[in-house]
Amino acid sequence: MKTQADKLKELVKTETTKSKNIHFIAITSGKGGVGKTTITANLGYALHKLGFKVALFDADIGLANLDVILKVKTDKNIYNVLKNECSLKDILVEIEKDFVLIPGKSGDEIIDFADEVALSKFFSEFDILEDYDFFIIDTGAGIDKRVQLFLEASDDIVVVTVPEPAAITDAYAMVKLISEKKDKAFMVLNEVNSEKEALNIFSKINNVARQNLKNEFRLQMIGFLKKDRLITNSSINRELFVKKDPYSASAEQIFNIAKKLAKISERKVLEPENRGISRFFKKIFSGF
Repeated sequence: MKTQADKLKELVKTETTKSKNIHFIAITSGKGGVGKTTITANLGYALHKLGFKVALFDADIGLANLDVILKVKTDKNIYNVLKNECSLKDILVEIEKDFVLIPGKSGDEIIDFADEVALSKFFSEFDILEDYDFFIIDTGAGIDKRVQLFLEASDDIVVVTVPEPAAITDAYAMVKLISEKKDKAFMVLNEVNSEKEALNIFSKINNVARQNLKNEFRLQMIGFLKKDRLITNSSINRELFVKKDPYSASAEQIFNIAKKLAKISERKVLEPENRGISRFFKKIFSGF
């Protein structure tokens, strides 16, 4: 007898989708408290200011706080859409034109509410976002199975860490996990004192990765953020530091990361694989 999960997996395989090649980026970390959500929000805003359509998805289970940083109120999330309490359009929060937040919640309990009809409707509603350029996922910290599902379904993964022994150890553990499913990952060093310190820490992590992980796996430092009172104050005041002071050194560092990701995205546009939002969530659900 087929279980509910089996039926959902069959639906995932049979559903059709139409979309352009949207770029999915998961921002993750080995441990909490390293600035992952702050970087996600500001990076999304920077990409938006570069002229891209950007959707942010809060998948940080239990600690969802993108809405706090973006200073918006969210009463419902994707969980409510799956329970047929509202539509996807009802939960979208427009921060600015073509820059939106999708409040999210995930977990095995979704299976209890997402039957074939609800899930099919859920997939079809993503048509309203299929012309977006970037879908950025703020994942939970650590190697929880639900975090792994989002990492595996994403095109690219950015691991955030800070120059603390525990954070660096956990960041490597995350990189090791990613290497089992992907051939590459990016890293952002946060709260460093200098570019030299960032490069030094990354070099140590990368050397261990080269010695112990599969040969084809590549780890690349895509940027860094120096310690800055602007970032601290912006977090306290629930502001985007890139928006508050777009000409600051910290904003420049975020924009540098955004430009690198934009170049990577340009190369992927030429690839034939369909990477629509519906397809992304089908991958997520097939993993439950």
